[in-house]
Amino acid sequence: MHYCAIKKNDIANGPGVRITLFVSGCDHHCKGCHNPQTWDPEAGQIFDDAAYEQIFKELSKDYVAGITISGGDPLYAGNIRQIRPLLYLIRTNFPNKTIWLYTGYTWEQLWYDDKFDVEGGIVENQWRRAITVMCDVVVDGEYKESFRDLSLAFRGSSNQRLIDVAKTFSAEEVVLWES
Repeated sequence: MHYCAIKKNDIANGPGVRITLFVSGCDHHCKGCHNPQTWDPEAGQIFDDAAYEQIFKELSKDYVAGITISGGDPLYAGNIRQIRPLLYLIRTNFPNKTIWLYTGYTWEQLWYDDKFDVEGGIVENQWRRAITVMCDVVVDGEYKESFRDLSLAFRGSSNQRLIDVAKTFSAEEVVLWES
């Protein structure tokens, strides 16, 4: 997996002061994308031990509320085998920090679409589901320029949703995150 940036003291991609990891690789190629430089899976640097150390160092700071994984798409097939252990280590070592994840996939594609399982690969989609389970909030859906709305918190277009993962599983239907 490659990444384009690790942004410290970020306040634009989730509540509170956060660290944001911008991974490389995305199949969605949304028109008007804010981060088109992240589409290429080889863009940026290799995600190595130094990147882990940088993230963990920032997360150990009391004032950091959590981490946001963006991109690109963290659920891009080339990323999932490194995102899953990363989130596991974060969840284990920093249980009081929140994890937000941005993806162009919809919740319904990830959890309910049998066709998506076949096209996206059954194994890959099981990994994607395992990743979303470790998140507090999943921001789902492709950016759609025709739905662009700068007044929305933490997303660029009105079709994207801030999904409260724990409440969604509890209610057995999508529940939106409330600040």
